[in-house]
Amino acid sequence: MPKNTEDNIEKDMENQINEDANSVNTDNVENEEKKVAENGLPMDNAGEVIGEIEEVDPAEAHKTEVAELKDKYLRLYADFENFRRRTAKEKLEMISGASADVIKAVLPIVDDFERAKVSFDSSTEIEALKEGVDLIYTKLYKTLESKGLKPMQSKGEVFDAELHESIAQFPAPTEDLKGKVIDEIEKGYFLNEKVIRYAKVIVGA
Repeated sequence: MPKNTEDNIEKDMENQINEDANSVNTDNVENEEKKVAENGLPMDNAGEVIGEIEEVDPAEAHKTEVAELKDKYLRLYADFENFRRRTAKEKLEMISGASADVIKAVLPIVDDFERAKVSFDSSTEIEALKEGVDLIYTKLYKTLESKGLKPMQSKGEVFDAELHESIAQFPAPTEDLKGKVIDEIEKGYFLNEKVIRYAKVIVGA
């Protein structure tokens, strides 16, 4: 066989192989484009569309977050209001209960005073009446002490604005009484170690 003929055959075979390879690549590309087209996505915009789908709208995200926070706030506010009403009711009940206990404890002493008033009208024995009043006073005082009441000892003490209310200043009878309470006009009281009435006093100057 002539050499030129052999060269022509080899070239024809190479051309055929290249054509087959190109055909396969073209078919693959067409298949991929067909798949994308079937899904409604143009080839040139496929990546861009996917990015838009995955991207979250900031405005919508903000609205959702605000709605969630508002819901949490309303729930917390409702819980707080319930707690406030409950504690206010409990406090009122506690105060009412404490007041009722004190009044019940004092009522027998009121009865004693009423009986003493009757005795004042019919009795001529002053000493007996005085003794009866002293007994009633002692009974009342002990009842109040049992509830936590304690008198304030002010006379002779250094004036203390946390305990005393100065209504006047008089010259101190002695040098050591300057700045101290020299007289007590109205006694001060503690209730369970807390001042419930300041003592009205006169201070030495």
